[in-house]
Amino acid sequence: MSEETTEVPATEVPKAPPSTVAGLDLKPALEAVLMVVDQPVTEEHLAKILERPPRRIADALRELADEYTVQRRGFELRFVAGGWRFSTRAAYASAVERFVLDGQQARLTQAALETLAVVAYRQPVSRSRVSAVRGVNCDGVMRTLLQRGLVEEAGTEPETGAILYRTTNYFLERMGLRGLDELPELAPFLPEAEAIEAETQEGVLSFDPDAPDAPDADDDHTTNSTTEL
Repeated sequence: MSEETTEVPATEVPKAPPSTVAGLDLKPALEAVLMVVDQPVTEEHLAKILERPPRRIADALRELADEYTVQRRGFELRFVAGGWRFSTRAAYASAVERFVLDGQQARLTQAALETLAVVAYRQPVSRSRVSAVRGVNCDGVMRTLLQRGLVEEAGTEPETGAILYRTTNYFLERMGLRGLDELPELAPFLPEAEAIEAETQEGVLSFDPDAPDAPDADDDHTTNSTTEL
């Protein structure tokens, strides 16, 4: 008795549909993506998303930025914090500020600005080192900077286990910097900076750990000594 065999037809693997992204006009596609980003996006990421060579992406972004400038648009396309994003043109910042704030001011106190500067120039740095440089306890101000996303944790110090802090990409964005290498040289503005650092490392510079800095609440209200960031 012979067995009957039934041939099973080979199943065809469906082909992936052709990409619709590659067929889009590049500049409008870039504008559409950049309209929804919440932080600067790199040319490499845009190239991957839009399936175009990074060189074409870079050229198109710079052309768009130039076009907006020539057309005197109220916004501009900027390369900041390692990526591209739209931002308000400086000439129209006051109009946007009035709309967004609507009578409410959110500014950093002088104490917060000083603390942020220490972190920016000495990072990664511990809270105790920041406090030693400033001569007052900076715990409250550091909490404020963390909450605002201007600084973040950056590991721990091997010798002491203390948490280290550094500035964030949001800090670069707000300062209009492409990277930390664009921070102005410290020496012309603070000639004694090296001496302070040397004293801090040697443990010569002391401070009262219980001496309070400006209250956290002050960082969220306007005073005569505050600066907006």
